[in-house]
Amino acid sequence: MTSLPVPAASTVLAIDSGATAWLLVSTALVLLMAPGLALFYGGMVRSKSVLNMMMMTFGALAVVMVLWTVVGYSIAFGDDVGLGLLGDPTQYAGLGQLLEADSNGESPYPLILFAMFQGLFCVITIALVSGAIADRARFGAWMVFVGAWTLLVYAPIAHWIFDFSAGDHVGGWMANQLGTIDFAGGTAVEINSGASGLALALVLGRRVGFGNEPMRPHNLTLVMLGAGLLWFGWFGFNAGSALAADHRAAVVLAATLLAGATGTLGWLLVERIRDGHATSLGAASGLVSGLVAITPSCGSVSPIGALVMGAVAGIVCAYAVGLKYRFGFDDSLDVVGVHLVGGLVGTFGIGLLATAAAPTGVDGLFYGGGLDQLGKQLVGGGAVLVYAFVVSGMIGWVIDRLMGFRIDEEHEISGIDLVVHAETAYDLHATAGTRSSGSLLTSPRRDDA
Repeated sequence: MTSLPVPAASTVLAIDSGATAWLLVSTALVLLMAPGLALFYGGMVRSKSVLNMMMMTFGALAVVMVLWTVVGYSIAFGDDVGLGLLGDPTQYAGLGQLLEADSNGESPYPLILFAMFQGLFCVITIALVSGAIADRARFGAWMVFVGAWTLLVYAPIAHWIFDFSAGDHVGGWMANQLGTIDFAGGTAVEINSGASGLALALVLGRRVGFGNEPMRPHNLTLVMLGAGLLWFGWFGFNAGSALAADHRAAVVLAATLLAGATGTLGWLLVERIRDGHATSLGAASGLVSGLVAITPSCGSVSPIGALVMGAVAGIVCAYAVGLKYRFGFDDSLDVVGVHLVGGLVGTFGIGLLATAAAPTGVDGLFYGGGLDQLGKQLVGGGAVLVYAFVVSGMIGWVIDRLMGFRIDEEHEISGIDLVVHAETAYDLHATAGTRSSGSLLTSPRRDDA
C-alpha cells in the first residue's frame, strides 16, 4: 500500500497519537465509501433492483469483516509461508494477538486499527465487483461468492502488494522482490475488482434485453450523491495509506483531489465532442475514473502529474465503457471500463510519470528513470489481472453449478427487489409494501434468494 512497512513484532515503538488519530479518521472515511458506493450503484440500476444493488454492498461489508477477522488479515499480513504468495493463515487468526501487540506498544499505531483499515479495503473491492452483475444475481449465491473471494482472491493479492518485509517479518513478492509500486490499491483494489467483475459477468451471462432495451439509471440524484461521498471517503483511502498525518499524506491528498477534478473534465470533454451533451452521469463516472487512476500513483506523481493522470483516465475510460457492446459481455455498471481500465492506466502510468520528488522516490520514464519501473508495473498489474480473472471465474462457476448464481428470467423481468428481498425502494403501489413482520402483502415466489 505504501513504502512505509508494517512494523515488525520485534520493533518496540511508542504509540504515536497523531498517526493513530489519522488512521482512525481514515478508517471511518473508508467505511463511508461503502454506503457511498451503495448510493452510486443504486442510482445507476433500474428502480426494480435498487435495493438488491445496495444490499450487495451491505451484505459484503458484513461477510468480509467477519472473515477478515477470523483469518483473512492473517493471510494478507502474516509471515510469508513461501515464495511471497501467502501469509501464515494462523499467525493472526481471530486478531487476539493484535490486542497484545497494542498493549505492548509494538507499533506507532494500534495494529488492531490497521487490521480494520485494511479489511475495509477488501469490502470496497468486492462491493465494486457487484456492479458487473447488477440486476440478475441471487443474493445467497453472492454472499457465498463474497466469502470465497475474500480468502482466495483478495487476501493473497493484498499479501503480494501491501505486505512489506521488515525486521524478521517477510512479506509478499510483488512489493518486496519485484518492486511494483501501488500506494493505495491500483492492483489489489481496482485491477482486481475489474478483472473479477469481468469473470463473474461472463459466468452469469447477459441481462434479459441487454443491447436491445434501454437500461438507464433510475435516479441520477443518488448517483451524484454517491459519487460525492466516494470522493470524500477516497481521501481516507489514499491519504490514509500514508499511515501518518505528515507531509506524505498531504501530497497524496492533493493528488487525489486534483486527479478527481481532471477525470471529471476529461470524461465530460469526450461526451461533449462525441455526443453533444455533458451529462451528470458522465461527471460522476469521470470523477471516479480519475480517482481510480490516482489510487496507485498518488504517492509517485507531482501535482501536474496528478492532473495528467486523472485527465487521461477520464478520457480513456469514457471510451472503454463501450467495450462491452463491442465484445458482447454485460458489465452492468461499467466495472471493467472504469475500474479495470482506470486501474491499468494508474498502475502503468507510474512507470511513465513517477518523480523521485514524490513520496515513493522513484523516477519514471518521463523523468529520466528509464524503463525499469515501467516493467515492474506491467508485471505486477498483469499478474493481478490474470490471477483475479481466473480464480474469480472458477469460484463463480463452481457456485453456479452447486446452487445457481442467477435468478429466474421471470423474476429478473418482474423485479429482483420484490422477489428476493420482499421490498421495493419506492412504495408506489399498495400491494408492493411489507407488513411490520416482514411478510409480503402479495406473495411472489421466493426461490431466488
